Amino acid sequence: MPEVGIIVGSDSDLPKLKGCVTTLDDFGVSYDVKAYSAHRTPHLVAEWIKNMENDGAKVIIAAAGGAAHLPGVVASHTILPVIGIPVETPIAGGLDSLLSIVQMPSGIPVATVAVGKAGATNAALLAVSILAAFNPAYQEKLRNYRRTMQKSIIEKNETLSKQGIYQYIQALEANK
Repeated sequence: MPEVGIIVGSDSDLPKLKGCVTTLDDFGVSYDVKAYSAHRTPHLVAEWIKNMENDGAKVIIAAAGGAAHLPGVVASHTILPVIGIPVETPIAGGLDSLLSIVQMPSGIPVATVAVGKAGATNAALLAVSILAAFNPAYQEKLRNYRRTMQKSIIEKNETLSKQGIYQYIQALEANK
């Protein structure tokens, strides 16, 4: 029984969701992934959403590029929270996707995250945050995740203080 449904408009968008599924895996969140087009397979989109609701999903993540209709179409078929991931495009680097998703008309909201890798990861983290409202285990995992981030930043600053800026930059560049 998936807690999160993930849908993309095309299988070519699946590699762009790596941070999303990796993050959900790290938190132990179950999910189902489908590649259905809002335009070419609208009946399959609607059927999948109905199945997600019937199976007990709590959040839907929809990724789309260009005109990026998929997140809005998904939101129009469910009352579950929908998180839209704007996919990068060669036309405008994803700005077209971002604007298409974030400008939903009043009444059918879609939470929208950043374009690109950060957006994919943040979509998963937002889904976990929504699930955490009802699941104390996810609350604790999110707290630990944030503590780990804080610890990492503190450690990096300690290293920076010890090495100095030039050595620190050289080490960063060597690790690319």
